[in-house]
Amino acid sequence: MKLNLWLYKCENRIRRFAVERLMPAISVVMLILFLVDIFLSMQTNGEAVSLNSFLVFNRDAIFRGQVWRVISFIFVYPLSTNIFFTLLALYFYFWVGTAVENYWGKARFNLYYLFGIIGTIIAGFIVGYVDNTYLNLSIFLAFAAMFPEERVLLFFIIPVKVKWIGIVEGAFLLLFFIFGDWATKAAILAAIANFLLFFGYDLINRLKFAYRDWKWRHDNRNNYR
Repeated sequence: MKLNLWLYKCENRIRRFAVERLMPAISVVMLILFLVDIFLSMQTNGEAVSLNSFLVFNRDAIFRGQVWRVISFIFVYPLSTNIFFTLLALYFYFWVGTAVENYWGKARFNLYYLFGIIGTIIAGFIVGYVDNTYLNLSIFLAFAAMFPEERVLLFFIIPVKVKWIGIVEGAFLLLFFIFGDWATKAAILAAIANFLLFFGYDLINRLKFAYRDWKWRHDNRNNYR
């Protein structure tokens, strides 16, 4: 397929520039920023300005000269009122990113993340603001497509196959896209477009195979009675 060939050529072009263990490195930077913000908040009784606020993608701020925001938004850590959930999200980014890179290799993973970044930046300039939530979620979608039968412990107790979590995430993405603001819609669209660019062909083939299998079973069901 021409698309796969084009992706392969792009992958070869960036191979020598690819960063090994990219997502773990980004997760570590997020963790450092998170810890620094906690320290600053403790020193100023919660009145310190968060470093996150200087990193988020903001079109108006970029046009005022804060050009680092074009790329620094990838280091914004997940915001939560619960420290545990922030740390859990960072670990999840670390774990999923490592698994996808080990499966694909660093060049392919770098290309996937790079295209995701480019799509998110374009979305940000169109709507004015965007974050990295759905960019990072696209890595989990890639993980779910690669390892659908992998089991994870939901709430550290319930073993659930990754494919079911991926389906639930897809349903939530659809709801957020329908009912979210324009920034949310644009970020989701960029993430899904990137995922489909790399996995759309395989997903179509899987659906075709599933339909053919169902049709064969349906047409021959009387033979098993």
